[in-house]
Amino acid sequence: MKINNKLILNEVEDYVFITLGLILYSFGFTFFLMPYEIVTGGVAGVAAIVEYASGFQNQYTYFLVNAALLLMALKILGWKFLMKTIYAILVLTFLLGLMKELVPRDEAGQMVKILGENQNFMSLIVGCMMTGSALGIVFLNNGSTGGTDIIAASVNKYYNMSLGTVLVFVDFVIIGSCLFIPQFGTMLDRSYMVVFGLCTMVIENFMLDYIYNRQRSSVQFMIFSKKWQEIANAIGTQLDHGVTILDGHGWYTGHERKVLCILAKKNESSIIFRIIKSIDPQAFVSQSAVIGVFGEGFDKIK
Repeated sequence: MKINNKLILNEVEDYVFITLGLILYSFGFTFFLMPYEIVTGGVAGVAAIVEYASGFQNQYTYFLVNAALLLMALKILGWKFLMKTIYAILVLTFLLGLMKELVPRDEAGQMVKILGENQNFMSLIVGCMMTGSALGIVFLNNGSTGGTDIIAASVNKYYNMSLGTVLVFVDFVIIGSCLFIPQFGTMLDRSYMVVFGLCTMVIENFMLDYIYNRQRSSVQFMIFSKKWQEIANAIGTQLDHGVTILDGHGWYTGHERKVLCILAKKNESSIIFRIIKSIDPQAFVSQSAVIGVFGEGFDKIK
């Protein structure tokens, strides 16, 4: 029963943080990118391009394209994979419409450029920092905003292509399509839109990776000390942390020595160093970055 309750709480927590991420995404996209007609990748980018060119509301395009992709992917990926994606699509469709009602407008009914005229690049940076961080929050909580993620997952299932490769290719196609839409002005104007769109890809992906990997980043300590027992006891009791004791053999001295191996969260590093220094300032310590640690006390194996 306790296990079931914990699973339910974990699911609820996922949905809460996914919702917060979607709120941040819709705010950054609507308030900072759309007033300056900045394009992005993904289905949100397709929806924005359609609205800039025709005036058709982006939330409706976003929903319709995602609905078509979902129907296509149901047999390939299954309901379990898509449940949180369906939730995110419905919520983001609503939020994109809501944010457009909340965004300030001028007397002509146009969205107000919050950072002022000719601040396109600054608005791009601010907006993409928000949308990229939002995507990181959504992915951290086992969610997805659908769209090109569905395409990438479907292709990856049958072909030896990484998710990142597929996403980058699709985003290039979406952003590059601006060159062929006469409504966006001269070829020079369209070229500017494409360049700005490529910048959104870089900044969004950087922020996504930063948020996603920062939360998952761990470190590994290898501690060589004559006072290994005291250090192990202190770390085990003060941090309630597991410690692995390895048998070491010095090549030069020929002496047997115990080596402590510890896997810890990055934010625990300073505490571990403080404990080591207080017990044995002469200890030899190796710290290395670990991309991911899975198991009890760390990330779950997905």
